[in-house]
Amino acid sequence: MPKFVTIGYGDRQGYDRTPQAVRDAAHAHDEKLRSEGAMIGIAGRPVQVRNPEGIETQVTDGSFMAASLPVAGFAIIEADSLEDAIQKVAKVPCAVAHGVVEVWPLE
Repeated sequence: MPKFVTIGYGDRQGYDRTPQAVRDAAHAHDEKLRSEGAMIGIAGRPVQVRNPEGIETQVTDGSFMAASLPVAGFAIIEADSLEDAIQKVAKVPCAVAHGVVEVWPLE
């Protein structure tokens, strides 16, 4: 079955202004995805790793890319198609709490 990487973006403000019942349903949906085998995690503090020409590993604190919303979490899900993956993530916390979820097919 095809696998997809999802990246959820969202902030506390958007989460807090979402009705509690909607948030609860979104977290229950996350648990359903977990029970189906999805690997879901909340984003920690990132580091950038570079190793130009394999000579010296360089590590810098912070993310490489900037977005209007911070990265909130990641998941690896299985779905029959991109459309199925979209349906699966449409009800997760970042999607319903004024954030956004990217879906990346793994090829």
